[in-house]
Amino acid sequence: MRVRVTFRVNNRGGLVPFHHQYLISEVFRDILQRESKDDLKDYPFFSFSGIKGQTRLSKAGLHYNSRRVTIVISSLSADFVEHLVGAIFRNKEIQLGALNLTPEMAEEELPVTLHRETKFICISPIVTSDDFHSPEHKLFIEPSSNDFSDQLYDATITRMTEFGIDTDAIPEVHKFQLIPDEDYLDKLRASNKKFSRIYPVYYQGEQLEARGYTFPFTLFAAPEIQDFIFTCGLGTCCSMGFGMLDLVNSDPTERTVPYKSAESLVST
Repeated sequence: MRVRVTFRVNNRGGLVPFHHQYLISEVFRDILQRESKDDLKDYPFFSFSGIKGQTRLSKAGLHYNSRRVTIVISSLSADFVEHLVGAIFRNKEIQLGALNLTPEMAEEELPVTLHRETKFICISPIVTSDDFHSPEHKLFIEPSSNDFSDQLYDATITRMTEFGIDTDAIPEVHKFQLIPDEDYLDKLRASNKKFSRIYPVYYQGEQLEARGYTFPFTLFAAPEIQDFIFTCGLGTCCSMGFGMLDLVNSDPTERTVPYKSAESLVST
């Protein structure tokens, strides 16, 4: 289940860092720790986007000039999504950096049918490893390499197994290959722009760093794997705000329906 939460911006022009997933992660973590039973406080099988809205760039970061912004939250557990979104709505104000927000509305994205070949875009960076203390953790891996696909495959199968999915029962489960959009990467390289950088991440209350990648790609994998990735994120650190995907050439706002009213969410 994917739910789009719309927030009213209480201080238009409010500033957040360019890379602000860790801010959202800390807010969500605090909300879950305060308002959850033990089995949901550290629930790992979800992902979320960055803050989406009209922005103005400055040297200090992103200034949000729109009246409203959105954050997409996604999980295989509809109960968890309802719990987290409800907990968000029970907060009259949420502070992300210097941006002050009030939750207003929630919409559900309708399910999509995924096949063995799917074109994705990243709406939050992909992280291949969560071995934060390894000396190789932050090394760059060429996205077109087998090593890049292999690390993402291993992370995905591990997470699916931990969720309780019998991956051995999935036909052709080992056929997994990520093919980056090389034209896109070449354009970035030609203009000296980056598709991979080091991002701040909080893990068990400790501020660490992880290498993330953001680019469009085609994924060849079993539909069951595609569904899991689209709902729970690709790679590692997904519950910390990494690995969220969307479909290429698809406007998610055109496939949304009302979720629950703000009043009913507050009372959940």
